[in-house]
Formats: sequence, C-alpha cells, structure tokens
Amino acid sequence: MMKQNEISRRLLIKSGAAIAVGLALPSIVASRGLAATGTKTLNMQLSWFAGGNQIGEIAANQLGYFEAEGIDLRIQSGGPSIDGVAVVAAGGFELGQVSSSTQVILAASQGIPVKCFAVGAQQHPYAYFSLPQKPIRVAKDMIGKRIGVEASGQNLLAAVLKKNNITEDQIDKVIIGDNMSPLATGQVDAIAGWQTSTTALRVLGPDYVTMKLWDNGVQLYALPYYATKETLETKQDLIAAFIRAASKGWAYARQNPEKAVDILVKEYPNLVREDEALTAPVMLGLEFDRNTERAGWGTFQPEVWQKQIDLFDEIGQLPAGKPIVSDVITTTLLEATAAHRPKIG
Repeated sequence: MMKQNEISRRLLIKSGAAIAVGLALPSIVASRGLAATGTKTLNMQLSWFAGGNQIGEIAANQLGYFEAEGIDLRIQSGGPSIDGVAVVAAGGFELGQVSSSTQVILAASQGIPVKCFAVGAQQHPYAYFSLPQKPIRVAKDMIGKRIGVEASGQNLLAAVLKKNNITEDQIDKVIIGDNMSPLATGQVDAIAGWQTSTTALRVLGPDYVTMKLWDNGVQLYALPYYATKETLETKQDLIAAFIRAASKGWAYARQNPEKAVDILVKEYPNLVREDEALTAPVMLGLEFDRNTERAGWGTFQPEVWQKQIDLFDEIGQLPAGKPIVSDVITTTLLEATAAHRPKIG
C-alpha cells in the first residue's frame, strides 16, 4: 500500500499542474452578472466541459437562488487535461463534481481528503445497449457476445460480470471509442454508454434495448458533489447554502423542463436546443425518484456506498486499500438542509 506521505507528494505535484491549467480557463458565470456586494464566491470544479449536467445549477443562478443565499457561484469547466479532484483536494476551489461515485471511493482509498456531501443522479445512467435482433436485456445475455466498452469502462464491466457470476472468458470484450457506431455496424453485440447520451444513441434507431448497470447488481451514484474534509468542517454554512440554492434550481428544472432548457442554452450558446430538450427529461428522471420524494434532492444512502466499496474492493479496483465509508461520505450537510431540499419524486 502506498504510504500517506507518498500520496500527498504525488497529489501535490499533480494538483499544482491541474490548478495551473484550471485557473487559466475562464470560469462560467451566469449572465445575471456578479451578485450583490457582500456575497461569497463559490467555485464548483467539474471533470468535464459544462453543459446539461448542470441544468439545475444554471437555472438556480439565472433565477437568483444562489444570489438569495449570498453566493456568487462560478462553474469551472474541466476537460481531459484537468484532474478536478486534485484541484479541489489541493484547495484550488471549494467543491467539485465527478461523474461517478467510484471516483470518490478511489480518492478516499488513496488518502485524498475529499468526501461526498450530496449526489445528483440517484441511479447511474451507465448501461449496455443492444439492438432488437440480438437483444441483451440482462447480464446473463452477455455470455458468448461481443461487448464493446471504452478502456475507462473496463472496471464497470468487471463489476457487472462479478455480480452476475460471469467470468471474463465467457464474453468477448472489445475496446471501442466514444461513439455508438460499432454497434450500429455490427462490430459488437452490445456497447456501453450513458443513457443521457441521447444524441449519440440516435444512430441506433428508436428501438434499441437498454440493460442498466443499476438493474444488474452494480448500484452506483452519478454526479456526486464533493469537497475536502477541511472545507466541509470550516465552511459548512456556505456548502449548506449551495445545497439549498442548487436543490431549488433542480426542482425548478424538474417542474419546468422546457424553460430550464431555454435557460441552459442561453447560458451555453454552443449547445443545440433540440439535443438538450431530448436529454433533459432523461437527466431529470435520474435526479428525482422515490428516494428524493422521501428524503429530498441530493440524498443518498450510506448502505449503497458501502456495497460499492465492498464490490470494487472484491474485484481488485482499490489497490491502495479499502476505505471505510465515513472517509468517503458525510451526511452532515444533508441533515442540516433536510427542511429545505425539495421532496419530489
């Protein structure tokens, strides 16, 4: 196992480069302009280029929800050359968001001092897509089939195989790029991707078959929000204010999806409204379910996190050591904002 001082040194080197790149990029600020004097600037670092995944935050900013909480929110775009977790862990920005709960678990296993304090998507939209003539509806249908997966998705394939007692030699794993053409052209029998990639999925036609990761034993959260332990302890009021404002923005988007898309496209003119109008209902359907109806937007269940930790340790994806769940998540902010987070299913 890597020693803590080795982790800290490597993180510092990596973070310094990442911050240098991150700070060189312009922040994305809502067109309302700067909030009133006396507000506090809050930077949210993404691991991707900002867009539809932030429809709730953008709506909240445009509608003045963050301003009402005394926050000047600035969304910092990520990208291939930016390690968002490293930026936040090194103190570059106050909070961040990654695509999957597994990234927070991996960070904790490496001794990087960040914790998840809320989640976006209640179920990860990662899935395996196939065509009606050779449908793959459950994991067992993968046996004997050619499964297309990006190199970065091999750990998720290993997880779904493990959960369903399938060995890797029972499938034909094919490493593919980031589009759906290998399935459309018959090079593979199924292909991995996100349900929210509605534009990319068009090439498959209207009748493609979806086999969700969640429904086949690998229950991950998507779009978790995280901050350092120090920030969560010393700026608890600020993070709580962020949660209150963001939750109102997401509730607005859920209740007014067309208007929220208009706000999003106005803020990001490079986006195509037709594409975002198709994606928004899928995204919003993942943000709200029976759990949010019961416990409010942003909620999560510690036992789901524990199952993720156990599974990824079992398949050897945590080489630096298995973290305890309290080093991965905190429920303090959810508890503090329980009365303010909209309960919508």
